[in-house]
Amino acid sequence: MSNFKEIKSEIEKYANDSNLTELQIVEKLEKHYFDKKVNENLKLYKKGKKKVSEITKDLKISPRKFYAILEKKKIEHKIYKKE
Repeated sequence: MSNFKEIKSEIEKYANDSNLTELQIVEKLEKHYFDKKVNENLKLYKKGKKKVSEITKDLKISPRKFYAILEKKKIEHKIYKKE
């Protein structure tokens, strides 16, 4: 629990030094660590070691959102059409 208090105090201290609120800082941290996790999973996806279903379960996102990330980063993938 003391580690959590240290983290909170650091965030509060950073918020006082910058023009950001504590919530904005936490959102930026969340985005940073999410992107880091996505990049790790994309490396495994490219090598064929991890499937889309496993990645979406790890990241807690929908497959549609994952495919949008693949298209944004211009990574080849199969496109399935519903017909």
